[in-house]
Amino acid sequence: MSERSEPKEVCRRSALAFLGCAAAFGVVTSSAVLTASHVAAQTAAPAAPTTPPADTVKSGTERRQERRAGRAERRQERRAGRAERRQERRTGRDERRNARHGTTTEPTK
Repeated sequence: MSERSEPKEVCRRSALAFLGCAAAFGVVTSSAVLTASHVAAQTAAPAAPTTPPADTVKSGTERRQERRAGRAERRQERRAGRAERRQERRTGRDERRNARHGTTTEPTK
């Protein structure tokens, strides 16, 4: 009884075996828990059928269509803004030219 127990070195093979057992135990335990919760969920009486609220999670297609619509709207706004600025530049250029030459003409539409 006077023998001292010394710590053993852990080899790679025994460590992997231990991790494999732990993983198997985790899988078995999680499936048992999920099965028990699924059974409990089925035994509960469902409440009155409800319609999904307006802020529910949307499908990928719906989200994509919304993004596309938003991009198209922003693109149209940018194009309209550029067209307005371009027209203002042209009008100002024509006015300055007419002022230099002393002529007055009606702006073209």
